[in-house]
Amino acid sequence: MAKEKDLKYRNLFLGLLFDGIGMLSFMIPGIGEFSDVIWAPLAGWLMTRMYKGKIGQAAGVVTFVEELVPGLDIIPTFTIMWIYTYLISKDKN
Repeated sequence: MAKEKDLKYRNLFLGLLFDGIGMLSFMIPGIGEFSDVIWAPLAGWLMTRMYKGKIGQAAGVVTFVEELVPGLDIIPTFTIMWIYTYLISKDKN
């Protein structure tokens, strides 16, 4: 049980960190959107590593698209996935 709780809070911390990194492109006009081209595939891959199975793969695709499309960086996809996984989903991890 302790290991599951550690994973839960590790994923929350990493999710908040990754959402923050994704939002950094708003801080650097011009260069910010270029950085999304690098961050989008990395963020999608990180999401699939954090959340296994088909739900993690789907979240990885959503994260990739959200980070790639200009203006959508404000959506905290990692945090939303954490809320879904640990607070909403019937299959509690």
